[in-house]
Amino acid sequence: MVWPPALKKKRSSAAMRWKRSSARWKGMTGNKDIMDSRRNKSVPAEELLTLKEVIAMGVGGMVGGGIFSVLGLAIAQAGHAAPVAFALGGIVALLTGISYARLGIAFRSDGGSFTYLEHAFKHPNISGMGGWLLLVGYIGTMALYAFTFGVYGTAMLGGSGQVSGMHHLLESLILLIFLGINLYGVKASGTSELIIVTVKMLILFLFGGIGLFYAKPDHLLPVFNQGYGGVVMGAALIFVAYEGFELIPNAANEMVDPQQNLHRGILWSISITIAVYVLVSIVAVGNLLPEEVIRYKEYALAVAAKPFLGQAGFQLIGLAALFSTASAINATMFGTARLGMVMATEKALPAVFAFRRKQNNIPWVSLLVITGLTIVFVNLANLTIISSFASSTFLLIFAAINLSALRLRTRIEAGGSGVAVAGLICTMASWLTLMV
Repeated sequence: MVWPPALKKKRSSAAMRWKRSSARWKGMTGNKDIMDSRRNKSVPAEELLTLKEVIAMGVGGMVGGGIFSVLGLAIAQAGHAAPVAFALGGIVALLTGISYARLGIAFRSDGGSFTYLEHAFKHPNISGMGGWLLLVGYIGTMALYAFTFGVYGTAMLGGSGQVSGMHHLLESLILLIFLGINLYGVKASGTSELIIVTVKMLILFLFGGIGLFYAKPDHLLPVFNQGYGGVVMGAALIFVAYEGFELIPNAANEMVDPQQNLHRGILWSISITIAVYVLVSIVAVGNLLPEEVIRYKEYALAVAAKPFLGQAGFQLIGLAALFSTASAINATMFGTARLGMVMATEKALPAVFAFRRKQNNIPWVSLLVITGLTIVFVNLANLTIISSFASSTFLLIFAAINLSALRLRTRIEAGGSGVAVAGLICTMASWLTLMV
């Protein structure tokens, strides 16, 4: 997950936007009238997010680093049908995105998932459990980003991914660096975040556009060479790569015409992300041999660039992965620590998580605990376990959101309950696939 970047220099960064809104975040306590009555009137018209900016926010949130590592997992599971697995995962995300859009329009607030669960189930423990799941899920995604940073960094330094112990050092080091940055309140500007997202997307499109002409047809056929089960498992395993669109409704109060742009922004951002993932996976499958996928699974995307871009392509993808995952770690750590602080304030976590430094109001206990748990997790688990853990957590959260949309169908502009039912079935089926 990448906390949505600011999209204009004059606008505060997404992290600062979260800091401002967290004080108003009452999704677990029942102060719905305060939240739901707040509309975009409180934001100056010239600072409201346009549709293009909302789409950029969503794409930047999803393409946050996961694709650089989970691509190899998708190919290992689905074989030639890895692009189908990414498309299938994207369809599940689209169905859930529609539920988020409809709920976001009906219950416009900063609370996001918490607010929807509270409205749907009328019980504070349900939204509290949702908070726990989100917290755990974001720790999982942060571990995935750190893992990706470690293996790509090791490969670029001449090591061999997980074979070398260097990746453990790099994983822990990058987390500790950003722990220090967040403890001292140093934040990347919105402009730098936007630059990272833009450069990353350009590199991926360059990889896909050029690599498509070098893809070998015999590498892509037969499509289902590893069976249909591998496609379903691959789609579930890499679903974490689509996590991030659920943050868009949190900014409903800060966008132009949210009644229209919230729905469009979610659908367009997910659709663009699907196109990028499918294109990249076609190029990777078309340029890699099966034995190469197995050997370089953790950084398959960089290896896939070598046949047509040479060593420069490997280094280019590697640098994109390092910058992307570093940015994602920083943003996720910032937001997750404040999520823990808010949960502690609302008594969903021990009160110690709400302790803050007097100088800069930073939740230092929450930062220390969350970073510590991430370091332990990323050093003990392999890529498959980390990705499966993060994906299963968010699939469960999204299943609850689809169920919320179904329960609240008479209060939202649902146009029927078919989408919510389909989203619920797909998310639960994907979750069960990972569990069995």
